[in-house]
Amino acid sequence: MAQDTHVLDRPPEGASADWTIPQNWQAYTAEEHATWDRLYARQAKLLPGRASKAYLKGLDALRLSDSGIPNFEELSERLMKLTGWQVVAVPGLVPDDVFFDHMANRRFVAGNFIRRPDQLDYIQEPDVFHDVFGHVPLLTDPVFADYLEAYGRGGNRALELGALKQLGRLYWYTVEFGLIREDDGLRIYGAGIVSSSAESHFALESDSPNRIGFDLKRVMRTDYRIDDFQQNYFVIPSYDALLRATVETDFAPLYGEILGQPDIPIAEILPGDDVITRGTQDYAKGKAA
Repeated sequence: MAQDTHVLDRPPEGASADWTIPQNWQAYTAEEHATWDRLYARQAKLLPGRASKAYLKGLDALRLSDSGIPNFEELSERLMKLTGWQVVAVPGLVPDDVFFDHMANRRFVAGNFIRRPDQLDYIQEPDVFHDVFGHVPLLTDPVFADYLEAYGRGGNRALELGALKQLGRLYWYTVEFGLIREDDGLRIYGAGIVSSSAESHFALESDSPNRIGFDLKRVMRTDYRIDDFQQNYFVIPSYDALLRATVETDFAPLYGEILGQPDIPIAEILPGDDVITRGTQDYAKGKAA
């Protein structure tokens, strides 16, 4: 099922108008199922004691430990009973408005392809392992499920107000690369971390990155990097707090305020930041050298 690229500018032949396609689960090869199993086994060893309790609970509830790439129909049936969400297959990255519409209607879009065996540690475009293993377990948590629906509803409004970049940073620093404070310490919940062996270690254990208490406006002004480990991680106190910050905020005046302010450079610490860990940035300096 491998393709050369999964970045498209129009629905491919056979796709619906909303960009969804059949998962075509029966077409996966034994090698592709084995790739999923290798990735799953590696992360399953790492995540206890590192991932948030809600994520680990969702992993069990969805039976993702079953061998092979999950069948989206079976996965959606389990997920629908828990929070009303379902997983739908798409051919790759979809346009922003399509992405937001699916999310606002509790449909999580997931690529139906999986990385090659030589891409276990890094793939540029999100594949089925990142999308399903990384994102879907938290959709079993009612509060986080509500947060993603609210984010989807706000997406098209951000497009209308010219604030897509700012809203995208919120997704990046929470859904993809978020940390949460739990009773027994900081834990990871962002899909980009929990699906990555190396970043599962780095996000919690490295002295290099900053770890900063979550602040909505601060996050939406902060640049990020897409090509390597993060230099900042933002820490939420709870999923309830994240949901409240989203649904109780009028984003229109917030956009009006932050669009007139300069972006905050990656790794910069501001005087008002709740600094949990001030990073050395040694990793970033080493890469630059």
